[in-house]
Amino acid sequence: MFAVEKITNNVKVKVRVRYLIEDSIPEENYFLFSYSIAIENLGEQPIQLIRRQWFIFDSIGEHREVSGPGVVGQQPVIAPGANFSYESGCNLRSEIGKMNGVFIMENLISQTSFQVEIPEFHLLTPGKKN
Repeated sequence: MFAVEKITNNVKVKVRVRYLIEDSIPEENYFLFSYSIAIENLGEQPIQLIRRQWFIFDSIGEHREVSGPGVVGQQPVIAPGANFSYESGCNLRSEIGKMNGVFIMENLISQTSFQVEIPEFHLLTPGKKN
């Protein structure tokens, strides 16, 4: 498992990825990955995660975009100095891919929206390199 992180607009996003070998079916071109996201509010005001937008690339040339309200059915409020974590997953049709995206946040004091970048991370089966 590896991790990447990025700070945008006083919000740190850390991503950890794991290949789920027990749930993948390589002979049917089904490769499943889980990723854990930790979001830390480094600012001085409470924020709320309103929407997310993901960009997924599979090495067979397939591009997908996934967007919607919140994450895992929640629109969490994150107090200054606090964090919120969740786990989700992504399947590919090849052994190599990558993801990145943005969270749309709202500052609950000023009621202004802003974007937080989700750093690009690689989805790799063991032994594969991009």
